[in-house]
Amino acid sequence: DPGRPGAREVFTVGGDGFPALPELADELGQDGVRLVSAVRPAVGAVPGGSVHDRGAAGDVFVRDAAGAVVRGVGAAGEAVFPDLTDARVRAWWGGLYAEPLALGCAGFWHEEDEPTSFTAFGERTLPRSARHALDGAGGDHREAHNVYALCMARAAYEGLRRLAPDERPCVVSRSGWAGQQRYGGIRSGPVAAGWPGLRASLAVVLGLGLCGVPLAGADIGGPGDVPSPELYVRWLQLGAHLPLLRTHAVPREGRRHSGECDADVVALARAALLERRRLQPYFMTLAHLARRTGAPPVRPLWWATPEDRALRDCDDAFLLGDGLLVAPVTAPGTVRRTVPLPRGRWYDTATERAYEGPARVPADAPLERIPVFARAGAVLPVRGPGGG
Repeated sequence: DPGRPGAREVFTVGGDGFPALPELADELGQDGVRLVSAVRPAVGAVPGGSVHDRGAAGDVFVRDAAGAVVRGVGAAGEAVFPDLTDARVRAWWGGLYAEPLALGCAGFWHEEDEPTSFTAFGERTLPRSARHALDGAGGDHREAHNVYALCMARAAYEGLRRLAPDERPCVVSRSGWAGQQRYGGIRSGPVAAGWPGLRASLAVVLGLGLCGVPLAGADIGGPGDVPSPELYVRWLQLGAHLPLLRTHAVPREGRRHSGECDADVVALARAALLERRRLQPYFMTLAHLARRTGAPPVRPLWWATPEDRALRDCDDAFLLGDGLLVAPVTAPGTVRRTVPLPRGRWYDTATERAYEGPARVPADAPLERIPVFARAGAVLPVRGPGGG
């Protein structure tokens, strides 16, 4: 995390924040917790840094038309950027994941992979004059910008397959392009703050699923001010039913982890996370089906009945696979909402009451839960209380 003193170099554990990281990873692993490391493409432009010096020696950094290395500004200061549109550079970059793997990290979160270069004005990315290999085609940053995150994800995926062939690579990116699903998932990034951000989170995940990216999720909590307890709980309840669940906070926006909230919020957050854990076998089944068929885990209500015009404009409920219909709360103060049901018989999982669709039915939505309906005849693999 570049926000910590001394943590300037990517792929490097700086400062005294984690003096015994392998031991910590092993201890957490015994409780089923794995570490995920943030990786940014910006490499600190400071001679003497391990990654910088190796990259400079290998001529891997983006240059301009005059042949000079392009310099920008990353989260940790002045930076240079690897040309990940070059297969040779991707192979080098992929090998750098060996160090965090050796320290006990099991997954990687790609941040600022658009790539981001902070500027006082203009576009917050590399200049248009930056030149890229584009796998032999050559071109400037206007051609490389959209595929940069895709190339970074590919470098990570292929590197992890080489370094840990017996493990499934875990790579989640903030940005991406067509084909990104081959290498990992996408998090929405801070799309909006407040309740509009919660609603936008669902729209982003639905859109990514229809574009062929099944592993997608939102930044729960969003950007800006600390969300209200109600908003945070409702966002977690939605996130618990999305393929990728990830809470989000940065120091300048205040502390918002559920463990730092009052006891009532912690209890509600725990309930949402336990429901997520209970559904884990179902999520694994949906992930397998997505790989086999391309069908996303999160689907619009019209998925099975596209001729039903009444369902086409619904943007506040979704299907989770074929078996569940999830109706999140997307507005403050809501304790009851109307749920549109597609054709067929559906059961309210809280009351076990049956409904015949197509229909619009009322459902209770206390702060403790959101409405979830199960399709009649669906087989849902779930985790039992004992873990079986």
